[in-house]
Amino acid sequence: MNTAELIKSIRTLEIKTKGLTKQVFSGQYKSAFKGRGMAFSEVRDYQIGDEIRTIDWNVTARYNSPFVKVFEEERELTVMLLVDISGSSEFGFELRSKKQRQIEIAATLAFSALANNDKVGAILFSDQIELYISPQKGREHILLILRQLIEFEAKSQGTNLTEALKFLRNTHKKRSISFLISDFECENPFMEDAKRTKKHHDLVAIKVNDCSEQKIPLSGWIQFFNSETNETTWVNAGSESTQQLFKNEFESRENSLSDEFKHSGIDHVFIDTEQNIVPPLVQLFKSRR
Repeated sequence: MNTAELIKSIRTLEIKTKGLTKQVFSGQYKSAFKGRGMAFSEVRDYQIGDEIRTIDWNVTARYNSPFVKVFEEERELTVMLLVDISGSSEFGFELRSKKQRQIEIAATLAFSALANNDKVGAILFSDQIELYISPQKGREHILLILRQLIEFEAKSQGTNLTEALKFLRNTHKKRSISFLISDFECENPFMEDAKRTKKHHDLVAIKVNDCSEQKIPLSGWIQFFNSETNETTWVNAGSESTQQLFKNEFESRENSLSDEFKHSGIDHVFIDTEQNIVPPLVQLFKSRR
């Protein structure tokens, strides 16, 4: 992609995702993350109706009278976009590939953060950290992130979610809103690291699927290529039992991953490449109120 094509792609993406942002951002983004970043302000006398969990027991014991902690919403939030750019992200048609959908989701979230005057940073990863962009404010910074999402080519094809989560914890001690955007095609266990990350950051998982992963076309023998391992497999797609097995395996993986996220207390959403990304994102934000 030459410079002119790149600029055109970024501009097209900005126009499209800004339109999506208006739908997602109209009250949803702010209310979804309001109160997630709170800073201690002061203590005051307990008043009827105050939540018991806000009582400052140390001050209460010292003065033998109930006091509660008062918190103020942090005016400035930091949004981190952890985007999987491994080989499997290229799966699908060019304009509807998982990579393209991930870029649109990341751009929509970035412009939502921009509208809220939040800082935005990015971690692009495969089975290693491919690129780190430190959080900053402003449209030009968002466009820089979009440029890298479109243009950057991963050095490795594999996926290691644990590496991305560890890097986030090591580089960001202050709490952030972190969106982990991936197809979660990862052989390495990562849920323990996700739970560890959730203790320090507001972690949200966004899984991107391609419709072809859920149902294979009814045809004869077809060849599957694993872009992360470079392995090929031949499958009899014309077999009814193969079709059913393919569907059952996909649903089993989806349900298992969803259950793990639920048990870990991690908000998550699954989005298909041919799906309008606005409804699932809005529903995700509503569920966090």
